[in-house]
Amino acid sequence: MYNTKLGRWFIPVAGGLAFVFLLVPIVYIFIFSFNDGGKSNLSWKQFTWDNWLNPCGAPQVCESLGASLSVGAVATVIATALGTMVAIGLVRYKFRFRSTADLLIILPLATPEVVLGASLLAQFLNLNWELGYWTVIISHVMFCMSFVIVTVRARVAGLDDRLEEAASDLYAGPLQRFWKITFPMLLPGIIAAALLSFAMSFDDFIITNFNSGTFQTFPKFVYVSATRGIPAQANVIGSAMFIIALLVVIIGQVLAYRRRKAMAAR
Repeated sequence: MYNTKLGRWFIPVAGGLAFVFLLVPIVYIFIFSFNDGGKSNLSWKQFTWDNWLNPCGAPQVCESLGASLSVGAVATVIATALGTMVAIGLVRYKFRFRSTADLLIILPLATPEVVLGASLLAQFLNLNWELGYWTVIISHVMFCMSFVIVTVRARVAGLDDRLEEAASDLYAGPLQRFWKITFPMLLPGIIAAALLSFAMSFDDFIITNFNSGTFQTFPKFVYVSATRGIPAQANVIGSAMFIIALLVVIIGQVLAYRRRKAMAAR
């Protein structure tokens, strides 16, 4: 009885403490986004709205943010398109070396980012490619594809083949079956994979630092600025990205709840 009560209290308390521990850096960033710290934002001075009213006030903040958004968008589109095709092929078709392909897909997920970044850098140097925007995109596509494949593959495996068979019985061609039956059912998984891919790309520092040369993304800007105090405008952008991500999750959950409620009412 004593052990049961202890376990009943321990799990919520430990989970709550872990949740608070994860939120502390986010709360710190949000609070210091209102700090009038000047060039250095290491200690609190006074409250101000100027950082939120002028998020591009610090040099290179918005330029690095635009670079990260551009890289994330391009890498996400490419990785999502290629990863979706690979996921469908792995589930729907049988071919030689299928298990080998599965292993190669899992490898980028299990490989430390330092190893993957250094390997890509060596490849680019051997090819005499200039490090910059496109080498960063290629690097991000390389590791984002694995996340897309794993996510979309689970969705493909859960599809009901009878719906496509019924479409074939109604004389629907392969393209019609895909766009009117398969793709709409895959769309939630594809969107989830794309969001995950964009988040991984936007957040990446290690692989980007290896393969970017003088090209600067937002994580690189924050890392370089950390030695002299990250400007408050960087905290503003970080807080805004967190709020946007939180709103996307909330909206997605609300829409999913309404969809389930509507289906249950039928």
